[in-house]
Amino acid sequence: MAIGEERAKGVPVLVLDAGNALFRSPVSSGDPGDKARAELLLEQMDAMGTAAMAVGARDLPLGVEWLRKQAREKKLKLLSANLVDKDGKAVFPASTVLTAGKLKVGIIGASPEGDLQTAQGKPALPAVLAEAKRLREKDKVDVVVVLAALPYDASRRLAQGGEGVDFVVQSHEGRGPGIAQKEGLATLVPPGERGRQLARLELTVDGKGAFTDAATAQRDQESLKMIEANIARTKERLGATKDETVRKALEETLATFETRRAALKKSVQTGATGAGRTHLLSYKQLGTDVPSDPAVQKLVERIEPPGSAHH
Repeated sequence: MAIGEERAKGVPVLVLDAGNALFRSPVSSGDPGDKARAELLLEQMDAMGTAAMAVGARDLPLGVEWLRKQAREKKLKLLSANLVDKDGKAVFPASTVLTAGKLKVGIIGASPEGDLQTAQGKPALPAVLAEAKRLREKDKVDVVVVLAALPYDASRRLAQGGEGVDFVVQSHEGRGPGIAQKEGLATLVPPGERGRQLARLELTVDGKGAFTDAATAQRDQESLKMIEANIARTKERLGATKDETVRKALEETLATFETRRAALKKSVQTGATGAGRTHLLSYKQLGTDVPSDPAVQKLVERIEPPGSAHH
């Protein structure tokens, strides 16, 4: 329902998943309920119009072939640029190109390095860089997003060295909501965890160049208003006192405020003139105030009855 509300606003929407969505652990528990739960999750993700998902460690407890079979008749695309089989062949497509309005968006999947059940995760950075370059040169995409089912530190390194990458959406440890962080060349985005939040990354793409954080510009504008008010009050106090000691202290304070004002004005002006490509991250908490779909709720309760350990 939360995604439906976004689509109802009439703006182009892409629904993506950074992976590690299907199982609670990278290793199979042997519980048939876990398999049923994963199948239901895939069905509902597809029904919600999820366009692409990275393949993470917690998506592979039942092996690559099981996952490929489950996704075979779904529109949802499973992606991994660095996951290979025992013969070194790619297990899933590295990327897909999606459209949002007139915008062409290249989506790349990245999986953890090392042994992953019946597959092997090769180094993520070179695989992602090669795919980003191909998407830019061949498909002429406007934006490149990496769905990184990688540990946080590995995702940071990917963002720092990700030439041609705009955003790295990270999922591995179950980290909660956070802020969009500029890490070198790309912006690292935390998507929320365990389906408890819906991360919303709003983009404006009227120009070219690197994306800037619209939240930073908003904070700078608010800070500038506060500094202007502080300067006005300090000048009033300065005009009202004749005590030289007090005047000197006020003059020093005023100089500090004016230096800060100049820096903020420059930042705000830069944001106003170069804000052709901005991003704004927010979250919708999926709590009890967000109504459940009754039909889906019944399906969930067949697998996890009310009162059970994981309900």
